Amino acid sequence: MRIKLFGALAMACLVAAQPADSQPAPAASELTYADLADLALAAPVVAHLRVRDADRLDPELAPNVPLGHRRFLVEAEVVALIRGSGGIEGRVSYLVDLPNDSRGRPAQLRRRAEVLVLAARVPNRPAELRLVAADAQLPFTAANAERLRTILREASAADAPARITGIGRAFHVPGNLPGESETQFFLQTADDRPISLSVLRRPDQEPRWAVALSEMVDEAAAPPAPDTLLWYRLACALPARLPPEVLREADPNQARAIQADYRLVIDGLGPCRRTRAAR
Repeated sequence: MRIKLFGALAMACLVAAQPADSQPAPAASELTYADLADLALAAPVVAHLRVRDADRLDPELAPNVPLGHRRFLVEAEVVALIRGSGGIEGRVSYLVDLPNDSRGRPAQLRRRAEVLVLAARVPNRPAELRLVAADAQLPFTAANAERLRTILREASAADAPARITGIGRAFHVPGNLPGESETQFFLQTADDRPISLSVLRRPDQEPRWAVALSEMVDEAAAPPAPDTLLWYRLACALPARLPPEVLREADPNQARAIQADYRLVIDGLGPCRRTRAAR
């Protein structure tokens, strides 16, 4: 069996590798939008692969493997490239750690199993990949492949929302009528592009909030739809509570109003659910 090697250490591992039996890979739990976005946005290469060979490495030759896992050296052919500027080789190799089954037996990765991998290229080794996270090999499903494509299309758009790094300032302005007010939150981003939140309260109306991706707040702006990149940027980056430093310039009444409006936004976004274990 011909395997592309991962340097001298991989050569030693390959000598003692055990061929994996032709059995299904362990089923993955249902991934949320945030799970997939975390992986996709970190991966220069996202590919649909078909496994050709999988060698299970002896534990003594696979250091730093998490307890209850075994390491595999996988060779696979590319079925479809979902992301990867410049393309990749038609056949690639990578290492992956898979959990043992419920009886403590090593996982099995069958030949011709189809997987999704989220990875980076190994410098100067065009046919080798390195997974961006320990769990960045996923069983292929058409639904997950399409979800990844959607996330990456949004991320590559000219108006894609920037990564949020914090909350800069907040301003609260009472209106002329009782119960009328507007609060604005100006967010900090990784590339200094503007993102702001506005909360409008009017007498006898439900409060409304919206997000703007420019210096101007559009009156027709609305909250982001769930499971979109803009929703992910907000729901998965904003703190549950407003940092105290944001309220430094507000008097007590303004501070209470700003905190209430921030809570309205957080409740409107809903939780950023993740099912992946911490890596």
